[in-house]
Amino acid sequence: MSQFTFVNDLKSAVRMDEPITSGPAPRWMKKSVESTSSSANTSRKTIDLMPIKKTPSKTPSKSKSPASRSASNTPAKPRTPGGDRFIPSRMSTNFDISHFKMNQENENLDISPTQSDYRKAMSENLHGCDINNVRVLSYQNKAPAPPDGYQNALKVVYSQSKTPMNVRGATRYIPHAPDRILDAPEIVDDYYLNLIDWSFSNILAVALGTSVYLWNADTGAIDQLLDLEGADYVTSLSWVPNGNLLGVGTALGPVQLWDASQTKRLRIMNSHSSRVGAMSWNSHILTTGCRNGQLVHNDVRQREHIVGTIQSHTQEVCGLKWSTDGRYLASGGNDNLLNVYSGLPGQATYQSEPIYSFSQHQAAVKALDWCPWQTNVLASGGGTADRTIRFWNCNNGQCINSVNANSQVCAILWSKTYKELVSAHGFANNQLTIWKYPSLTKVAELTGHTNRILNLAMSPDGSTVLSAGADETLRMWKCFLPDPNKKKEHEKRTSRPTILGPGLR
Repeated sequence: MSQFTFVNDLKSAVRMDEPITSGPAPRWMKKSVESTSSSANTSRKTIDLMPIKKTPSKTPSKSKSPASRSASNTPAKPRTPGGDRFIPSRMSTNFDISHFKMNQENENLDISPTQSDYRKAMSENLHGCDINNVRVLSYQNKAPAPPDGYQNALKVVYSQSKTPMNVRGATRYIPHAPDRILDAPEIVDDYYLNLIDWSFSNILAVALGTSVYLWNADTGAIDQLLDLEGADYVTSLSWVPNGNLLGVGTALGPVQLWDASQTKRLRIMNSHSSRVGAMSWNSHILTTGCRNGQLVHNDVRQREHIVGTIQSHTQEVCGLKWSTDGRYLASGGNDNLLNVYSGLPGQATYQSEPIYSFSQHQAAVKALDWCPWQTNVLASGGGTADRTIRFWNCNNGQCINSVNANSQVCAILWSKTYKELVSAHGFANNQLTIWKYPSLTKVAELTGHTNRILNLAMSPDGSTVLSAGADETLRMWKCFLPDPNKKKEHEKRTSRPTILGPGLR
């Protein structure tokens, strides 16, 4: 049997399918052992808090050539067949939630929305986040968000090829503090009254209780025009366009007509039996609205001044405004109605029914004003229960736009300088809000009144807005100053005689 033992040993020595136990290890095995040991050392370094310091050997190391030195410093690139690999980030991956999402079963249960919301809330409280938005593998961390207000300076480079030299700011400077504050003691805190008006000759009329005062904005002089007797008090004021005549409405019903230049009362018109809270001029026609909802057209040139009567409101008329071209008359009442009537310049409206009657407002409609550059566009504002500003096209009777003001709308004025309008509000901020038209974006909010704003008036040049507040102050805001960069011809204001001077009886 010894002869077979030798043959078997010879066959096992020359077999190539098993590793040779004797002799030096092959080169590929040495590399695998070195890489395994290096990875083990690396993992041990990351775990140990205090790595073991090795004592440097006294045997000098052999010098390496530049080629071998650079090869040893450069990390070896992993060989990946077929392209690059995607390596998940361990720092940004939640392994617990990922394991749960991979092992959970889809439950198609018919549950109510309340139970679904309850499950979602419980899941967010337990996991600290919405697990539906968590990825199983996260490959990279998101870039941190920029700080608030940060603007990329390179955005201009990629957005346009050349920056023009005459680029202006998107917004203009608006002073947020009043230019002047005047005291208005005993001003009546009543939402339905209109107690201020500014004439073309730069004279401001203010009703304080039973008296009317005139303040000259050029000289600063203050004069008392009238003082009512008894239980009567002033409820409305309105200057005639391009004249010095002032219509004064009273609580008992009579309407007085005064010549402010001569401080003289011209006549008394007994048009109503209840207080007159709103007035508006159309040339020589003075339209008045009273507490019982009646509108009266008064021709101040005639002895019999009543030329038309309209009864379309069931409650007090608190807003009244003729369009600048005299084509339309808008009236707003405490019955939440906005009525529009047709008319002609210098002529009374004899129609007893409005051409449009809008009921979209949910509160009293006091704030009314016509657009100066689109005479068919009307802006209206509702009271506390409505808090909405609406815009109407009176050529077709459509509401073209609306915006929620979030507070009581007390007055509206269109700007003569810019395509903007300003609105006055009550609770809770008692502010003036400037809106850009037609986008209806807020340009500025002017605060300072400690109580609601009752009325607004605009200076004849259109640069200053006056607000009368229930806090017994009058505040002037220079919010519509002309742009100094534009060269405009400044026309001097000339005194034009009123057409109502002669012929009054």
